[in-house]
Amino acid sequence: MISRSLSGLVSLILVTALIFIGTAMLPGDTASALLGQNATPAALEALRQDLRLDDPLYLRYFGWFWDVLHGDLGVSLASGRPVSEVLLPRLQNSMLLALVASLFLLPVAIGGGIAAAIWKDSWFDRALGFTSMLFLAMPAFLVGYILIYALSVRMGWFPSMSVAPLMGGVGPWVKVLALPVLALVIIGQAHTMKLTRTAILSVLSTDYILMAEVKGISRRRIILLHALPNALSPILSISILTVAYLIVDVVVVEIVFSYPGLGKLMVDSVAYRDLTVVQACGLFFALIFVAMNFLADFLAMLANPRQRVPARGAV
Repeated sequence: MISRSLSGLVSLILVTALIFIGTAMLPGDTASALLGQNATPAALEALRQDLRLDDPLYLRYFGWFWDVLHGDLGVSLASGRPVSEVLLPRLQNSMLLALVASLFLLPVAIGGGIAAAIWKDSWFDRALGFTSMLFLAMPAFLVGYILIYALSVRMGWFPSMSVAPLMGGVGPWVKVLALPVLALVIIGQAHTMKLTRTAILSVLSTDYILMAEVKGISRRRIILLHALPNALSPILSISILTVAYLIVDVVVVEIVFSYPGLGKLMVDSVAYRDLTVVQACGLFFALIFVAMNFLADFLAMLANPRQRVPARGAV
């Protein structure tokens, strides 16, 4: 686990460097974008010096990274407020969306994978396989627009834009979260369902499962009582990684539904050239993704004691 922690830390540092370089390479002049076309040359030069835009890129990155290590994310260039104040409510909204989507997605996907393994090669298994491939081939924004057209424009059940405040009882929560959550469930369930089915079927090919089949134990009982506990380690990893990838899909879904989350804030900040907010958003997304990958490895190790002991002869 120490080596995995170190690799995660290195990955996080590399991602922050790429984010910083990417924001620095955005076309146009940051000072001109912030002050407008009518800004005087003196004002532009003063802002460039204040933002240290004339410094070498590596010095700007190390200065920013040093401030981040001390808990200072900087000040929003667009609003003048501390970046932490701008990010916190948006981060809470994104985490709420991802959490609610996970509560629906994981039972559906894992249950579907288990059912597909129980009724392998049946019409049900083939139907799940077809829908999984269909949803895997569909980009997130297309799923969102289809839901808007079907459930908002045609049926009128939900608003097309999830911009209502999350307060005032259950009703507003349902209206705000319904379509984004449904989009995330549709996007994420296919991959998780297929991997769950594959994990269980791989356990079913082992000798002790074949022996149980010879004894006449029903396939459903074999899967639920014997195969599923032994497939728990990969299923846990799949579930955690699914939640991690939801964080990526949240960015697209928030844009489609105008949901006031971290992903929409990041995209809007790119348009406004609010570089400090963009860098902080990228940092949080990278941190969440690396942390979820580490949690997947940790839970897999707990579920499978063989992973805690290094292989014989390993250095």
